This record gives sequence, C-alpha cells and structure tokens, in this order.
Amino acid sequence: MNLKIAKLPGDGIGPEVVEQAVKAVDAVCEKAGHKAEYTFGYVGACAIRKFGDAFPEETFRTCMDSDAVLFGAVGDPEFDNNPTAKVRPEQGLLAMRKKLGLYANLRPVETFSALVHKSPLRKELVDGADFLCVRELTGGMYFGEKGRKDNGDTAWDTNIYHRYEVERILRLAFDYARLRRSHLTVVDKANVLESSRLWRQIAQELAPEYPDVTTDYMYVDNAAMKLITGPKFFDVLVTENTFGDILTDEASCVSGSMGLLASASIGEHTGVFEPIHGSYPQAAGKNIANPLATILSAAMMFEYAFQMKEEGRMIREAVKASIDAGIVTEDLADGGKAYSTSEVGDWVADYIRKH
Repeated sequence: MNLKIAKLPGDGIGPEVVEQAVKAVDAVCEKAGHKAEYTFGYVGACAIRKFGDAFPEETFRTCMDSDAVLFGAVGDPEFDNNPTAKVRPEQGLLAMRKKLGLYANLRPVETFSALVHKSPLRKELVDGADFLCVRELTGGMYFGEKGRKDNGDTAWDTNIYHRYEVERILRLAFDYARLRRSHLTVVDKANVLESSRLWRQIAQELAPEYPDVTTDYMYVDNAAMKLITGPKFFDVLVTENTFGDILTDEASCVSGSMGLLASASIGEHTGVFEPIHGSYPQAAGKNIANPLATILSAAMMFEYAFQMKEEGRMIREAVKASIDAGIVTEDLADGGKAYSTSEVGDWVADYIRKH
C-alpha cells in the first residue's frame, strides 16, 4: 500500500525527532510491504521567515493531498521574547487545526515498567495507569472572540461552544470508551461556567445511547487532583480545549517524561500526528532530544490514519524494547549511558527490521 505522508518538522528539535520517526516508518514499510511517500512542508517560525505566514497555503495543500501529517513542533525564542510580533509560530498550529477541521486531540497516557521510577508520583499510584485523554481542539477560548480596550488595560477571551462541536467530540469519546474499558469521564466546570453546563447537558443526553459505557462527571479542579492522586481511575477522559491543554500536560508526570507522550489530532480532513512536547530550542541541533514520543506518534499514525494496528504494534514493541534495554536519551538515562537522538532512532528502526 502507498502511504502519502506530509512531513512537517517545524522548529527547534522538530526536524531531529521527526527524522527518527521517519526511520521507524520506513522500517515498518519495508517489513510490511508498504511504500511511504513523503512531502515536506513549512510550518511555524521557519514558515514565517520564508513566507511571512506560519501555515502557508502551500503547506495546507500538501496536508490536504496527503493521507496523514507527521508533525514535529513549533516555537522559537525570537518570537517568544517579542510580545508585539504580528505573526507567531503557534498561529501555524492553530491554523492547521482549524483548516483541517481537527476537532479532536487524542493523547494516550501509559506507563513503562522500566521507567515508573521516573514519575514524581509513587510507584503504586502510577504503575499500570493507562488512559486516553480526548481534548476538543477547535472551539472554546482559544478560538473565541478576543480583544483589548481601555488603552490595552482591559483584555477578554470568549469561551464559546456550539452544540454540534460538543456533540461530535462527546460521541467520539463514547466510541473510544467502547473500544477500551467502557468508562468515560466528562470533565467540566458546570458549577460555574455556562459553556460547561452545555457540555454536561449534552453528555447526559447522549449517555443513554451508550448503556454499555459507565459515564461519570468531574469538575476540572477535581480531575486535576485525581490525575495526581489516582490516575488509574481513568479510562477515557474528555474535556474542552483549554482544560484539555492543561490536563494533558499535567498527565505527562504519570509516565515520567513528556518525551514519551504521543498525540493524534483527527477530524474532518487529514489527521496530524505529533509529540506533545514543544520545540525545546535549547536542545535544537545538539542531537540530544528524546525522539520516542514522535516515534510513538508514528505508531498512532498507522493505527488511526491507516487502520494498521499490526504496524503500530511493531513500533510500540520496538520503543518498549529500547526503554527496557536502556537505549534512551539523557532525559531518561538516570546517570547511565545516554544515547543520542539519532542513535535511539537507528536502534528502534533496526529492532523493527529484525523482529
């Protein structure tokens, strides 16, 4: 099968980690008899410098003409330190999500037995944790009306949701719960926010259609606490954009490293598969960044974009083997030998070919 993949490395460590994911994808394709065709696209700061646009039309067309997007990261200190910049790298990510209709972000959180000690939480709390965060991605405060008045001294952001946006993400979450352990937790702030009351109302309307799924409701502050004190409670967690952005980063402490967390953004058009960590500009070009989250994002690409579970399993097995064998970058080395970004990528690809 021919797999058309848009390759968007982006900024910072993006090019380095995406290259390692490509190695894993190529190894899987060699073994399974597929052919991967990559088309490069600019996004983020590199796109601003070349085109003056963080998500240029050419990149958008590349994404639309592909079966999946393998994405690195956006962000650059040049823009972070300039509060008056008219165009920012992060606008490229938001534009990509909006134009591709990517209304759902999926972030699986799991623990690796060899790395449980890396979590700041006690082993008995996190060992065996395995849940999926489903975050609404194109609505809410990030996309609502915003502005300033009173000479810039007063600012506002509007957290707006429409029924169709809420219903489609909730249905998706119910469906994923059915594929897992049939437990869905809807996270909101319905005791304070009108938008959250809409979320809870629609969830309660839909729940009877999924009698096989246990549905519960949790305020976001309680959920933030529960992720730390009892992460094994969760199976599928669904929430709105802003809450999801915060909770999914918090959930990274369960696995012990943001360098292990992959994500998929799916919706109306081509899906985007990316690590949840940022561009980490301090490490750019040093060959020290952890590529495993990006490699695991490639596993999600096989599973969700191409419906190839076996190919995804090959990558996941190779990543677990690299961790068990101690073939990891400095953030996971624990004082042992630290391997470079490219060495980890080569080892994972080689494992896939040999097993």
